[in-house]
Amino acid sequence: MKVFSNSVTYNYSWEEVSAANWRKYSPWNEKCTHVVAVDTLSRTVDPQTGILRSERLITCRQKAPEWLKAVLGGCAGESQVLETSYVDPARKTVTMVSANLTFSNLINVAETVVYRPLNERQTQFLQEAKITALCGGWQRIRNSIEDSLITRFRDNALKGREGFETVLAMSRRVFAEEREREKERQTLGVGHGDDKLAILP
Repeated sequence: MKVFSNSVTYNYSWEEVSAANWRKYSPWNEKCTHVVAVDTLSRTVDPQTGILRSERLITCRQKAPEWLKAVLGGCAGESQVLETSYVDPARKTVTMVSANLTFSNLINVAETVVYRPLNERQTQFLQEAKITALCGGWQRIRNSIEDSLITRFRDNALKGREGFETVLAMSRRVFAEEREREKERQTLGVGHGDDKLAILP
C-alpha cells in the first residue's frame, strides 16, 4: 500500500470554501477537465445534527497508464468514483470519502478529504489517499502500479488546487455582484415608494 498526503491553505473563509466546493467541477474550473460527469445519487439532512450527507457518482476520463491499457484495453481511460460527503455546519467541517468503483478488483483507492477553518479568513484542506494494488504477481509489479497512481494523484492535486482557486475567486466575485444588485433593487424599491408617497394628496 502507498499513501499520498496533501495539505493546502486557502485564503477564503470556511463558508466560502464549503459553498464553492459544490462548484469544483463546474465550467469555471478549466484544470479538472478529466471530470466529465457528476451525478448526485442522494442528499439528506440529519434533523438532529444538521449534517448534510450527499452521495455523488463522479466519472473521470484520463489517459491511462500503458500497463493498464495492456490489461484492460480501450476502456481503461474511463473510471467512476463513489463520493460520500458530510457537511457539519456546527463544527464547520466538510468531510468527503471516496472509493473507486472501476477496476476495484485490481486496485483499491480510498481517499479522504477534509476542509476545516484555520481562522475567519483561511480554510485548511487535508487530503489522504491510500492506494493498494490487489492484483497477484511480484511485489515489484504491485509497487510499480501503486507508484504510477501516486504520480497521477500528485499531478491531479496540483491541477485541482489551481482550478479550485479559480472557482473560489469566481464564486466570491459572483456573490459580490449579486449582493450589489440586491442593494440596487432595494434602493430602487424604496425610491419608488417615496415617489408614490410624494404624489399622494
